[in-house]
Amino acid sequence: MVYGSGNYTYERVEGWGGGASGRDLGVVSSMAVDSQDRVHVIDREPNPAIVVYDRDGRFLYDWGQDLFKVPHSIWISEDDIIYITEVELHTVMTFTLEGKMLSMLGTPGRPGALGQPFNSPTWAVLGLDDDLYVTDGYGQHYAHRFTTDGELRCTWGGHGSEAGQFDTPHCVRVDRDGRVLIVDRGNARVQIFDAEGRYLDSWDHLLAANDLYIDRDDVVYLAEAPGRVSILNLDGEVLSQWGNRDDKDGVFVDAPHGIWVDAHGDVYVCEVPFAHNRIQKYRRV
Repeated sequence: MVYGSGNYTYERVEGWGGGASGRDLGVVSSMAVDSQDRVHVIDREPNPAIVVYDRDGRFLYDWGQDLFKVPHSIWISEDDIIYITEVELHTVMTFTLEGKMLSMLGTPGRPGALGQPFNSPTWAVLGLDDDLYVTDGYGQHYAHRFTTDGELRCTWGGHGSEAGQFDTPHCVRVDRDGRVLIVDRGNARVQIFDAEGRYLDSWDHLLAANDLYIDRDDVVYLAEAPGRVSILNLDGEVLSQWGNRDDKDGVFVDAPHGIWVDAHGDVYVCEVPFAHNRIQKYRRV
């Protein structure tokens, strides 16, 4: 079966990550692909860990069993540094690909005051200037920007539905022009800002999304909670879509929560909050 339309069509890779060479997963909240095409998966519950597969779905190794309580998102930089947000510990942590901790922002177990980092941060990525952008979206409704030294440069947002406000800012990405795209899940939109947090634009024609990925061709991929994947250009125009809520293979029994596109154009999607072992790979055709 083919999913999507136009120039963006896909076939589901049957049994990816399963079988004798795989590893059973609990609830998968996020995944990211490194420069060697290895897929790093957050196995969030019941036993939190980072699980690593090759691109064919063969289990390689896992780590972090004693580090996390509720890891939420994973993002990997071009130089293969892993960034993980931890919603119960209220921290953003960085690691090597093998799981050696490099840094931590936030005080473990201590939420920040209103408007101050962090209170259950949801996503963390680097911008063009290597500054760190974090959505602080579960305990409050803000976005933060930090210098490479971990100094807070600016904060913006606050709870609401007006331009520049958020209702659960869930994910952040930075495009090649330095624009900051934030998934404003509770308001079912993507808001766009400059690097200083000044409002530029909004895409309001979407379902409530959880994750957003921008590929090297400036194509945007959205994992939308009601059970859909949408592919758009950077003007917000829809190029392709597929999905609904169903227990059939290839569509979504639960809410798509994470999405990543590898160097080959293949798409990975994971689902929360109840289904176990739900990570699907779609090969571009």
